[in-house]
Amino acid sequence: MDLCKIGDHYVLTADLPGVDPGSVDVNVDNGTLTISAHRTARSEESAQWLTNERFFGNFRRQLSLGDGIDSSAISATYENGVLTVTIPMAERARPRKIEVAHGADRKSIETTTVDAD
Repeated sequence: MDLCKIGDHYVLTADLPGVDPGSVDVNVDNGTLTISAHRTARSEESAQWLTNERFFGNFRRQLSLGDGIDSSAISATYENGVLTVTIPMAERARPRKIEVAHGADRKSIETTTVDAD
């Protein structure tokens, strides 16, 4: 799983080769993003496996999201064995420029000196 920030959103990518697209589930609950999927074991009975490094079964990853995430706008796509989840920042969490006001009418204080005789 990889996670990066691009502009005002985060992009999570997870490699899920051989996973049935219908088994991929992405949900968010109480600030936790959960990704789950299922890969079915190969059932070639005549195969004599020399090595078998691809795991099968149910998979789950969880990621804790911060307060600055717009969880209602999270989106996901699954293409060519790669799950991509786009996680936008909430408007309140986005960097913004604060304008500095300048006083339009600057007043000067005039003083007078009194000659002492």
